[in-house]
Amino acid sequence: MRLITYGYLVYLLSPIVLLLIGAFGDHWSNTLLPEGLTWRWFITVWEDATYRNAMVTTFKLALTTCLINILLVVPLVYGVTLKFPAVAQSITRLLVMLPVAVPQLVIGFAFILAFSTAMLPWLGSPWLLVAGHVVVTFPYLFYTVYADIEASPLKAYERMAQSLGAAEWQRFVHLYLPLVYRSVFTGSLTVAALSIGEFELSNLISGFMTQPYPVVLIQAFYRTTGFACAATLFLLSLALLFSLFSTLVQWRLGRPSSQELPQ
Repeated sequence: MRLITYGYLVYLLSPIVLLLIGAFGDHWSNTLLPEGLTWRWFITVWEDATYRNAMVTTFKLALTTCLINILLVVPLVYGVTLKFPAVAQSITRLLVMLPVAVPQLVIGFAFILAFSTAMLPWLGSPWLLVAGHVVVTFPYLFYTVYADIEASPLKAYERMAQSLGAAEWQRFVHLYLPLVYRSVFTGSLTVAALSIGEFELSNLISGFMTQPYPVVLIQAFYRTTGFACAATLFLLSLALLFSLFSTLVQWRLGRPSSQELPQ
C-alpha cells in the first residue's frame, strides 16, 4: 500500500514538475529536457496585456464571488439551522448540493439556453459570469459553515437568549456571527481558489472582454512551450496559494470552542 501511495503521489506531481522544467527552459523541442535556463517566459507572460488583464479580471471575479456567497450563505445557514423543520433542512441540503452533482458543462449549456434569448440577452455579460461562479462555488461555503454550526452549541444559546428576552437581530449578531466567522473566512478562501481555477463554465458563458485567466490560458498552448508552461504556473501558483492559506488558517484558528460562550 505504501508503494501504491508513493506511486500515486509521483503520478500527481509529475505534470507540475514538467511545468517547472518547461517554464525555466530556454528551448524545448524534440529533446528529453529543455536546453538553457531563463526567466524570460515569466516576463513575457506578465508583459502581455491579454494575460495581465485576464489576471485582474480573475481576481475581481473571485472577490465578487466570495462577497456574494457570504451575503447569501450566512443568513441562509442561520435560517436553515434554526427556522426550518427537519424535512425542509434535508431538501435544502439536497438542492444546495446539485451544482456539485451536475457537471459544469451541463450548467454552462443551461446558462446559454436561458440567457441568450431576446428576453434575457445577458450571455457574455460580467454579472452573468459572476452568477455562474456563485452557483458552482456556493455549496462549498454553505457546507463549510453549516457543518460548523451543526457542531456548535448555537441552538442551546438561542434558547437561553430567547428566554432572556433577546431580539432576533441581537441573537444573530451576538450569538451566531461569533460562532460562524471562522468557517466563513476559511470557506471563502476555498471559494476563491475554486473561482480562480474554474474553466468549463467560464469558457462557455464569458464574453470577449470578460475572459478570466483560465480561459485565456488556452491560447498560450498555441505559442512556445516555455510560454505555455510559465502561463500555467501563474494560475497554478494562485490556486495553490489560496488552498494552502485556507488550510493554514483552519489549522491556526481551529473550530470555535463548544465551551466558550460568545461575548
